[in-house]
Amino acid sequence: MPEYRMRFVILAIAVMLSSLSTASAGTWHLEKGQDFKAVSADGEDKFMVAVAEAKKLVNTGQTKAAHKAYDAIKKDFPEIAGPDFDLFIKAEIYYCKDQFTKAVRTYIKLLNDYPKSGFQEAALDRQFAIATAYLAGKKKTLLGIIKIKGYAEGIKIMEKITDRVGLDTQLGIKASVAVAENYEQRKLFNEAFLKWWEISLEWEMGPVGRDALLGMARNKHAVYNKPPKQNRALYDSSCLNSAKTYYVRFKLLYPEDAKKIGVDGILGEIDEQIAYKQLSIGRYYEKTGNKQSANLYYDMVVNDWPDTKAAEEAKEMLAKK
Repeated sequence: MPEYRMRFVILAIAVMLSSLSTASAGTWHLEKGQDFKAVSADGEDKFMVAVAEAKKLVNTGQTKAAHKAYDAIKKDFPEIAGPDFDLFIKAEIYYCKDQFTKAVRTYIKLLNDYPKSGFQEAALDRQFAIATAYLAGKKKTLLGIIKIKGYAEGIKIMEKITDRVGLDTQLGIKASVAVAENYEQRKLFNEAFLKWWEISLEWEMGPVGRDALLGMARNKHAVYNKPPKQNRALYDSSCLNSAKTYYVRFKLLYPEDAKKIGVDGILGEIDEQIAYKQLSIGRYYEKTGNKQSANLYYDMVVNDWPDTKAAEEAKEMLAKK
């Protein structure tokens, strides 16, 4: 791309991304006080104002006016014109019409066909905005009539963003965290755990690594807590052991954060749950007439988790022998 054109593209992207950063999922508006005003009559100032105005029209759903604004930009600033800009405009108009599926496809075509385009970053950020709207519950139309919540579509878009830019980039990690949090909000704890685990492989330390470790611990514990309380003893307790391991590691690496969220209390709850699980196994053996095996489990509960309520119950069962 010629240097003079790149300069204008960079200016355009700066304006585009500034408006994206102040938007919320679903409807896109510039925040109060964010309108752009011309400082002088110089070409660059006029260009920035023109792009900002076009962007504002797109964000507020004014399709015809947005189309005219972009056509005017192409006419007044031919140095920025090109097939990549045409694709970007096409995608923006789809977005303006709330036709997210067509918009995403067009942004992707821009990214694939023009990998060196200066509009790559703006296209990626707009895809992130669309995915965020879907994850927030925006519906997607199937077969022209059926409307379903677009969680799956939002996750798909976020995953593609991460695949394209990498998990070691700011946008890539934002996309991955958005997916993990969405799974967790919808109580898909196994899926959330796997996503946090994937993030942890790239980010072992720092704020992201800390959040990933805590996310893994939290979701492993949630897996066990999800079934009705009266049925938990029937479920595999391996997730409890995993959750305890992650929480212990979290406490070791981030003691202050662990104190704030009450990790000691959570670990105590997990110990109680593990002990009760073993106590339930002992009770099962006792019901089937296998008292020797039952006593082995009661002894284990008393010795391994002495400070739990389950241990008190186990002592009572042993005292009856």
